Amino acid sequence: MLEVNPIPAEGLTIAEAARRTGVSAHTLRYYERAGLVVTQVDRTSGGRRRYRKLDLDWIKICTKLRATGMPIKLIRRYAELVTAGRGNEEERLALLETHREDVLAKLAELEENLKLIDRKIGVYRGRLEAGDADGLWAPGGVK
Repeated sequence: MLEVNPIPAEGLTIAEAARRTGVSAHTLRYYERAGLVVTQVDRTSGGRRRYRKLDLDWIKICTKLRATGMPIKLIRRYAELVTAGRGNEEERLALLETHREDVLAKLAELEENLKLIDRKIGVYRGRLEAGDADGLWAPGGVK
């Protein structure tokens, strides 16, 4: 598949990598310091970071895991396992399956919360349409 914005042979600057991954340059540096990156990010002779496709792909994985609530400690462990290479696939799988279960539980909780919000919206709509919004509950008896 032809990539629309191919990564140049010399790699991307940290600003370009930040734009492509949707995270800040600060976050990219943090991920590296925290041991979340599975590759050694290339550097120019002047010490500036240069990101390759593999780096960006991994950063996107990290951001998705983080966005779904995986703690940094577990992302680091996953990165360590990936970096170690073959022989620990079962541990990686178990880590991901456990996280999946956590995400499903959070989704179920969000769905329950959404049901309550939908019920409240229905009450407000009904009361407003009936012209009876004065009877809606107000903290402290404010009328």
